[in-house]
Amino acid sequence: MPNRPQPHFPEPDTKHYWDGVKEGELRYQTCNSCNAVNFYPTAHCQACGSGSQAWKVSKGEGTVYTFSVVMQNRIPGFQELGAYAVAYVDLDEGFRMLTNVLVDGDPTTGVKIGQRVRVDYEKQDSGEYPIPVFRPI
Repeated sequence: MPNRPQPHFPEPDTKHYWDGVKEGELRYQTCNSCNAVNFYPTAHCQACGSGSQAWKVSKGEGTVYTFSVVMQNRIPGFQELGAYAVAYVDLDEGFRMLTNVLVDGDPTTGVKIGQRVRVDYEKQDSGEYPIPVFRPI
């Protein structure tokens, strides 16, 4: 998937996340007030509303919670991909992420619920930010 859309900046809530992706880090937030794990990046805790959050780096491993295989797509940037798996992955640090699971061979048979996966960063043909995807461990 070498030509996916890139983030647009300025975007203060997600810039630190994307800077981490560029460095090969999957970053998430934890609340300094209630200790909740927060992902997707936001200015305020999704549990208690506090504006005091800390950034942490995930080890990038988790489990496929559920997935779907997209067989056809007419959205620009995705049309030429062919079939691909979109999944929710439960990361070991306690957050769930919507992502792709890339497998060798057929995505209709290569992804399984409960499968262990690890983050990988797919360089794009254009743009400075790779895209975090997951591959089976």
